[in-house]
Amino acid sequence: MTTINMLSSAEKVKGQGVASAYLEQVNLVKSGLSDKYKVEVNKFKLSDITHYHTVDLKHFLSLPFTKISGKTVGYVHFLPETIEESLDMPILFKKVFYKYMIAFYNKMDYLVTVNPYFIDKLCEYGIDRKKITYIPNFVSTKDFYPYDSNKKKEAREKYGIAPDAFVVLGVGQVQTRKGVLDFVEIAKNMPDVQFIWAGGFSFGRITSGYKELKEIVDSPPENVKFIGIVERDDMNSIYNLCDVFFLPSYNELFPMSILEAMNCHLPIVLRDTDIYKNILFDYYLKADDNKEFEEILYNLKNDENSFGMARKSSVEGSLYYSKEHVLCLWREFYDSISKDLKTRRFRGKMYEKESI
Repeated sequence: MTTINMLSSAEKVKGQGVASAYLEQVNLVKSGLSDKYKVEVNKFKLSDITHYHTVDLKHFLSLPFTKISGKTVGYVHFLPETIEESLDMPILFKKVFYKYMIAFYNKMDYLVTVNPYFIDKLCEYGIDRKKITYIPNFVSTKDFYPYDSNKKKEAREKYGIAPDAFVVLGVGQVQTRKGVLDFVEIAKNMPDVQFIWAGGFSFGRITSGYKELKEIVDSPPENVKFIGIVERDDMNSIYNLCDVFFLPSYNELFPMSILEAMNCHLPIVLRDTDIYKNILFDYYLKADDNKEFEEILYNLKNDENSFGMARKSSVEGSLYYSKEHVLCLWREFYDSISKDLKTRRFRGKMYEKESI
């Protein structure tokens, strides 16, 4: 049986999507591919396939050893431009870290990106297109699913939300890149709507725009609640006490929160950027500026037909990114690596015989 060793330190930092993506991928492969693959987690041992989920230095240093016995896979969760707009770091440190990140990706035998948009971006950094594969994120319907009306009511009571309130939810780290400032400005112009942001400062003071954002989080408008970092096990309740998922982020790869919200059948409202076009198709509503966002949100609040259509699109999106579809992609991917491994080992044995 082929062994896959998953290496990650994503869970050390709470409230980031990388950890959610890692957990979902590992659980999916463990449960769905157990007939052919033995999956181990954070075992520093030689394996057929070593799948790196984070770019730790200890992982980079292990590459000469993991390549001896098998093939290496790197999961692309971020690029220099996504870090640039997320964290405030000294210029010299940034340059060194960005070079290291690309060097890490270059060392991999295979790369997996969660958004096809970033294949060209990776190539611009000098990475061979042939070793890049697109496989989307996945969220389990066992963990994220719609509540019935009674459970929704209970969830609202727990968080002090009025039963008849129209609630708009944003999810993610509190960062400038995530569009938190726009989220708050829009809320100011919509006093009859309750806005909730789930997420916090996962990286503390080095978060981009920390000072300004911290002041807003500490003293938000009356109709805005910042509920901080929420444990993943509790997030399904947060989605279900809301009516609309709204993420005005400027730069993403493929946020897990979108898939989680889709599984809960919430209408999805996002910024109109190229990064979503080839992964979300027509499953979401989009806008370019705050005024357009306000119009969309008011329309969803006041027009039952518009709300129903947006909700239907979200349901269709959740079905598209089903367990079966994504699992099939991972099976094909790992099978192709196994085939390459067998070919390499066969050639190695033939070479040994010829040498004798």
